[in-house]
Amino acid sequence: MSTVTYLGVRHHSPACARLVRRTVRALRPAYVLVEGPADMNARLDELLLGHRLPVAVFSHYRDAGRVATSWAPLCDHSPEWCALTEGRAAGAEVRFIDLPAWHPAFAERAGGAANRYADAEARHAEATGRLRAHYAVDTLDALWDRLFEVADDPAETAPPGSTDPLDDPLARRLDAYFDLVRGDARADDGDRAREAYMASWVRAAAAHAGDRPVLVVTGGFHRPALRALARHDDTPADWPEVPGPPGDAVAGSFLVPYSFRLMDAFGGYQSGMPSPAYYQRLWEEGPEEAARGLLRDVVQRLRARGLPVSTADLVAARTLTEGLAALRGHPRPARVDVLDGLAGALVGEDLGRPLPWNARGALTPDDHPVVVEMTVACTGDRTGSLHPDTPLPPLVHAVDEEERRLGLAADDPLTLDLATGDGLARSRFLHRLRVLGIPGHTRARGPGHGTDPVFRERWHADPRTGREAALIEAGAYGALPDEAAAARLTEQVRVAGTDVAALSGLLFDAVLCGVTGLSHDLLGTLADSVRGASEPGPLGDTLTTALGLWRHDRVFGVAGTPLLAAVLDGAVDRLFRLVEGVTGGTGVDRPRLRALAAARDTLRYAPEALTLTPRYAAEAAARVAEDPRAPADLRGAALGLRRSLAGDGNSGGDSPSGSGGGSGTAALARSFATAGTDTLGDWLAGLFALAREEVLGPERDRRDPLLDVLDDVVTALTDQDFLTGLPALRQAFAHFPPRERERLAQHLLDRRHLRGSARSLLRVTADPLLRARAAALEERAALVLDRYALGAPR
Repeated sequence: MSTVTYLGVRHHSPACARLVRRTVRALRPAYVLVEGPADMNARLDELLLGHRLPVAVFSHYRDAGRVATSWAPLCDHSPEWCALTEGRAAGAEVRFIDLPAWHPAFAERAGGAANRYADAEARHAEATGRLRAHYAVDTLDALWDRLFEVADDPAETAPPGSTDPLDDPLARRLDAYFDLVRGDARADDGDRAREAYMASWVRAAAAHAGDRPVLVVTGGFHRPALRALARHDDTPADWPEVPGPPGDAVAGSFLVPYSFRLMDAFGGYQSGMPSPAYYQRLWEEGPEEAARGLLRDVVQRLRARGLPVSTADLVAARTLTEGLAALRGHPRPARVDVLDGLAGALVGEDLGRPLPWNARGALTPDDHPVVVEMTVACTGDRTGSLHPDTPLPPLVHAVDEEERRLGLAADDPLTLDLATGDGLARSRFLHRLRVLGIPGHTRARGPGHGTDPVFRERWHADPRTGREAALIEAGAYGALPDEAAAARLTEQVRVAGTDVAALSGLLFDAVLCGVTGLSHDLLGTLADSVRGASEPGPLGDTLTTALGLWRHDRVFGVAGTPLLAAVLDGAVDRLFRLVEGVTGGTGVDRPRLRALAAARDTLRYAPEALTLTPRYAAEAAARVAEDPRAPADLRGAALGLRRSLAGDGNSGGDSPSGSGGGSGTAALARSFATAGTDTLGDWLAGLFALAREEVLGPERDRRDPLLDVLDDVVTALTDQDFLTGLPALRQAFAHFPPRERERLAQHLLDRRHLRGSARSLLRVTADPLLRARAAALEERAALVLDRYALGAPR
């Protein structure tokens, strides 16, 4: 009857990797079973081709209701990698025994982590907390190093003459540790399903192995459960079936290059060991040399960055490191001893927050520069690469071929003429890569949402670091760039739901990518969504995008379609219904103002697409402008919209300046009467956002009555009211670019029959708000002096 040996390990632990290597060589097992996706068993030859590690198994899944991706990284010191390579070298049959990464069992895991190995540490916080308190360490990583990495002697083996791998001292310590941290805790449904499946592989291997041993290498959290679930007898057991995805799903796995940066826990990988460069050296050279090498790496990096590290600093760091190791009871200096010693010697008391290795948190901008460089040095810059014979998804080859066909050089900036067939084809290809997240080019200029028609694009060349991995991962979406981009956008549409702003951005992306079918589907979704929108702001994004597409027909060929008209019509109608119901509130709601400006542009440039007429829009704007319950910025914007429509000749014949007009001086007075002096700035911000050009008037005619009335309103303010409202007034006039502000200043000078330079009025050397406060202070001082007959004649 076969014997089964269970090794519980921590992923990416050098000590566990050495234990696996020793055990395989001692046992010479018939089967080596490894926690990993069973659907990769048919591709183990591909996995063991001879890649430069680290690499990762990238798995993807997509159906109508769920999208899932995961990465299972492997490096030289991964116990799973040692099990595969040493098992193959020993003549064993090696198998992955876990459910495929796309399986719903992984989606049911607590937290829904994207990294495959994220199930153990969150569940044994209480047990590890007691251990950390006992050993006086701050983090689980420091505890692990104390118990296993620096305590493990690479030359340590089972007693001479022993044939039991569990006589290995490290194996006994690991068993005790994982029995303690798992205890009798009940795993969640996802992990129970995984453990039951892995146990079926163990039973089958034991039945097929005869009298030869079986070795099972899994995460330590699973080992106690597997030992209980996989009890077997001599009854033959069939090999488990590898689950396949449902018929309507797309799923698969590819090997991708990986890097130490992505593996590092400081970078966000939940189940990684921190500082992978340190652990790589620990694996290759042992703990003493790893500590010395870490010290050298950090000092070299700091000096290369121009951060001074003297010989005295280095001596102090070594002394502190050795003292901390002795104080903490470490048989050899651990990673945290080296880092704490360096921090004590080089940083001292100049720390704004806890050291990241003592809190297992990602780096932040508040971290000390020396601490940042230390952490990066511990991470290392190693990046893996795939063997040339590794099968790649079709998308990788399709992108390379398309790039050559379109003549897109890797390092050249591009200027594309979208009015030509060649320029449009290259633009669409680059946008497809952008949507898929493929590095290489970034668009600097080009058609925007709702801007004037632009027929040229400018693209900058970017570093292509990580391009191969990104292409392989994007291969999950399809074999060709256009179908992969369409699948990616479809996924994002599903995530966006009824978010009209997000859908608007996706619509523009779909058009830029040339995904015509998806564009029409998105238009239908948008047309339905805008009619139920609850906020004006997102409707502005929709109108800007849809109007931009309507006006860019020369490039994209989508203008005039009924679906696009339905989006414009529904968004404008819903926007006016919403703004007429807004009451209360202070300040300036800029998204709402942008939405009204987009509605104004739609009434100007696409009136044939709308059922709401300019006359109705003008009447609605007049009602809002004079509604005392409406916010001040909205009242000003409504008046600006009314005047803008009147200036276009769309208000039904109202004179823009007559007393009976809804947009002239009388309307201005009525609208402003509803706003107090404390909200004048907000009111003007709304007015200028919708009618900046109308307020300014024609360049040759500076006798615009609206501007004159505004001048009278501001001039009539008391000094105290003006001082109170000055910050908001300055923000309101920021709507005007410098040239237009100069025209305003010249108009005000002419109105007062003053000679002078308008430009000089705009080039003040002191803060206007400060000058106004100083003038107010001088006025109060003068009044006090006058009260006591101490003032000079004015």
